[in-house]
Amino acid sequence: MDIRALRYFVEVVRQNGFTRAAETLHVTQPTISKMVKSLEDELGGPLLLREGRTVRLTDAGEVVFARSQAVLAEVARLRQEVAEVDGMARGELKVGIPPMAGRYLAPVIGAYRRQYPGVKLRLGEQGGRALEEGVAAGELDLGVTVLPAAVAGLASLTVTRQALVAVFPGERAPRKAGPVRLADLAGLPFVMYEDDFVLYRVILDACEAAGFTPQIAGQSRHWDFIGELVAADVGVAILPAPIAGQLDPARVAIRPLVAPQLTWELGLVWREGYLSRAARAWLACCEQAFGTARRSV
Repeated sequence: MDIRALRYFVEVVRQNGFTRAAETLHVTQPTISKMVKSLEDELGGPLLLREGRTVRLTDAGEVVFARSQAVLAEVARLRQEVAEVDGMARGELKVGIPPMAGRYLAPVIGAYRRQYPGVKLRLGEQGGRALEEGVAAGELDLGVTVLPAAVAGLASLTVTRQALVAVFPGERAPRKAGPVRLADLAGLPFVMYEDDFVLYRVILDACEAAGFTPQIAGQSRHWDFIGELVAADVGVAILPAPIAGQLDPARVAIRPLVAPQLTWELGLVWREGYLSRAARAWLACCEQAFGTARRSV
């Protein structure tokens, strides 16, 4: 059985289509179609039902998808362990980082590259929830997410802990410069993160606990674009204080949040148990940079 066929099949399912899978894997769509068809022929039946531009797993496909993820994770571990026979002279480390976390991890990335130039460092951008799932499935060695992690069986290391603040369009800011209650934002449109961001769920849950469901006027994966949307009077946003502080004070207004006070705790997560030498070295760099201790979640 060709490992590439399993990898292509898994990516088609994750991307919910052959075209997006081909773009992600940087191969042609006919190549992926041929590999998936060969896998179906080898296993004796269809694994995917094609519905327009999307796909749906058959019962057999559900089994193959689950087992393929496990096989690919073990193959990745095997390659890493073989690489470690030569110590840190070579190897690979896959780390997932959400867009807002880059400013905190950039110094660690620089230090790691200087200390371990032979390790191939692969960095990917996704929302925190997707990163947690990638770590749990063995697709990523480590990921960055909002703590506590929603996925069980992950250990963590805190990177930073900051207050969340409300960001208003400059001309619509409350007259008083003091804190605002979350419930006071109930009648306003919100600019939010994409659904796969953990902070999206944190804010949504906090609003519902305050007695309302936010009216979402726009969503983005990038904090600077969220700031631009707020400045353009699309809606209000809730951002970590250091991120909000980078926006133009002439165009937006920042107010502390109370009732409740919301906290953004950003941390690294990894699977409990085995950690490659490359991953252990990364954690050591982070502990030195942030002065925080590891914990289980």
